[in-house]
Amino acid sequence: MSDSFYSRTPPALQVEPAVRAALEEDLGRAGDITSAYTIPEDARAAARLVAREPGTIAGLNCAEAAFRLVDPSLRFTAAIADGDTVRAGTLLATIEGPARGLLTAERVALNFLGHLSGVATATAALVKAIEGTSARIVCTRKTIPGLRALQKYAVRCGGGLNHRFGLDDAVLVKDNHIAAAGGIAPALQRLRAGLGPMMRIEVEVDTLAQLEEALALGVQAVLLDNMPPPMLRQAVVLNKGRATLEASGGVTLATVRAIAETGVDYISSGAITHSAPNLDIGLDF
Repeated sequence: MSDSFYSRTPPALQVEPAVRAALEEDLGRAGDITSAYTIPEDARAAARLVAREPGTIAGLNCAEAAFRLVDPSLRFTAAIADGDTVRAGTLLATIEGPARGLLTAERVALNFLGHLSGVATATAALVKAIEGTSARIVCTRKTIPGLRALQKYAVRCGGGLNHRFGLDDAVLVKDNHIAAAGGIAPALQRLRAGLGPMMRIEVEVDTLAQLEEALALGVQAVLLDNMPPPMLRQAVVLNKGRATLEASGGVTLATVRAIAETGVDYISSGAITHSAPNLDIGLDF
């Protein structure tokens, strides 16, 4: 990944609240009673974060925050960078300092690092599957509550792009909006009467007839919902380059290549955030 990519790492202001909430949940009312009673207060230790399976790493910043928030004297040294693809057995980071603090932060650090690396790994697999096409993989709002900024960061670590972050930063007129508004035309008329000049409009369609209507109304982007590849190809032909086309629905490793080869611009996947398997990462003393 490029230096410009890493400049998009979430700031501490976004990372620390999520990590702090996880630590507070784990520590509860009495703190880490196991470590407090079994480990001498002055005991020190060194540990290694190690990937136990291959994957793409994300969340080292969250792991570092967990150790630092528990005990600022713990020294966290990353051996690789978020966005790196690693083999099983790769050293990710070392932690040195008070043993109690190290043990207290361990599970929260691993929870964030394993989950976000799983998201990055799932994203990277789709990105690799469509290499050589012009399509790009994007994520959705199907994220774990409270972790959206971090999961979208993990998608970027895997080589994907972010779709909108919330309801307030982009317009996506979905099927239920169209039904409630009385059609695509009245929905667009009301939007254009109130939107500022910088806000782009995307409309979801599930038929070619709806696509033709949306294009005739001058929309800038169209989400093609659950269309099979033959229909997606027809949509690309009908579009004639007028709008950005996003394919969504039924995206898996088995189908994504065929979707990309239809000529769509973007392929959105909710599974890379809501269903990504945890990447197995261990902390070894």
